[in-house]
Amino acid sequence: MPWDRNQMAARAAQELEDGMYVNLGIGIPTLVSNYIPEGVNVTLQSENGMLGMGPFPIAGEEDADLINAGKQTITELPHSVYFDSAQSFGMIRGGKIAMAILGAMEVDEKGDLANWMIPGKLIKGMGGAMDLVAGVGRVVVVMDHTNKAGESKVLKSCTLPLTGQGVVDRIITNLGVLDVVEGGLKIVELADGVSEEALRAATEATIV
Repeated sequence: MPWDRNQMAARAAQELEDGMYVNLGIGIPTLVSNYIPEGVNVTLQSENGMLGMGPFPIAGEEDADLINAGKQTITELPHSVYFDSAQSFGMIRGGKIAMAILGAMEVDEKGDLANWMIPGKLIKGMGGAMDLVAGVGRVVVVMDHTNKAGESKVLKSCTLPLTGQGVVDRIITNLGVLDVVEGGLKIVELADGVSEEALRAATEATIV
């Protein structure tokens, strides 16, 4: 069985290392905060101006003024701090954030990432993704391997407008884990019950 959204988030949480400052993107990555491994102390950064995000609130305990960059209600921790966007992006552009875990519409074998717009569709703006992929130490993408029509989202070359070129280090999908290496993608891990043949069949990109 391919991984579901929560299993993908839990697998992405295994990428976290003690002491890291990490930015979580919109979508599946926001779920990563619920699966931080025991004994691993990470500080989550939200580019709208918060360092030290807690897990999602229990129903009925939401604070409408306390949101992440995806406009979802979140909780604070005893050590949470708040700041303006200029300071937030100073952290990102200054290389202070160790890792970003982001969603994507497309990713390709060169590590190019497209995750901010589909031409012709109404969007709110590019958000912080372009700064994140340029400024953080490591970029992990979490997404479904194929679209609703069953077409691969792991491509030889992205077709949508790029967020960044050659920025992706690791791709976690519902079928498994792939690393961007010289000449293409390398299979690191398969989802439970997913065969290598099934992953290869769902991948347009070159697998080395």
